[in-house]
Amino acid sequence: MSQNENEILLILVKINAIIFHKSKIGEDKMPIFYISDMHIGHQNVLRHDNRPFTDINHMQAVMTANWNSTVSDSDEVYILGDFAWKNAQGLEMLSQLRGKKYLILGNHDNPTEEMKACFQWVKDYAVIQDDETQVVLSHYPIAHWYNQYRGAVHLYGHVHNTKDYQAFLQYAQICKNLAIPFESYNVGCMLYYMDYTPRTLDEIRRSAK
Repeated sequence: MSQNENEILLILVKINAIIFHKSKIGEDKMPIFYISDMHIGHQNVLRHDNRPFTDINHMQAVMTANWNSTVSDSDEVYILGDFAWKNAQGLEMLSQLRGKKYLILGNHDNPTEEMKACFQWVKDYAVIQDDETQVVLSHYPIAHWYNQYRGAVHLYGHVHNTKDYQAFLQYAQICKNLAIPFESYNVGCMLYYMDYTPRTLDEIRRSAK
């Protein structure tokens, strides 16, 4: 092989190395998922939300399958409250769910120390960074949140798909009509764009119309 051919080969190797490095950077970026109001062990929630399950065991099995087909062991999942109505069933499900789990407490959450140990942390409220977006996490919808005017997005649960949720959407529209920044999303699992599955912020933004 001539010197010129060697030089060309070295250049090609370097280019391939750069391309591979950039692709690995993309692969190394782990997605962050969100979900709320799973209500594990809560029989009456099937009727309240008109959930499409025969019983709570069916609901738990489907949500576990949805979760584990979406989330890898290294992914992060933020549960925005009302994870489990009964701690025993909540613990059973947590042992089956993939990923690093974080819990924002809801009004129906009363986790034991054993259950708390299954989460990276348990808090009432949090502000996190999801790629280039700051995300404000709360179980309850907030009228005005931290860094709202600087592009922060608010994710919440609690109101399910009720008249309270519709009222909050109307309030959000009033704010938008007044040119007040208002990017917030209900991540309750029963909503059509969540479909009982953890979703990324990008997925929620695209689907929550």
